[in-house]
Amino acid sequence: MIKIYTDGSCIGNPGNGGWAAIIIKDGEKTRIKGNKKDTTNNQMELLATIKALKEIPKGSKVEIF
Repeated sequence: MIKIYTDGSCIGNPGNGGWAAIIIKDGEKTRIKGNKKDTTNNQMELLATIKALKEIPKGSKVEIF
């Protein structure tokens, strides 16, 4: 099972935001991150999950935290 830990935040709402995710597959950690101007906290939270899911093979069993 692949585990994904995500988070996103924003300074101001809207404002400058960032997101990050840690993907753990077979004990190996992969970190991804990004940022965006003029965004919201909710957008960053969701973008972290979307970007992480795009990194794993389709049909994989996943737990998202």
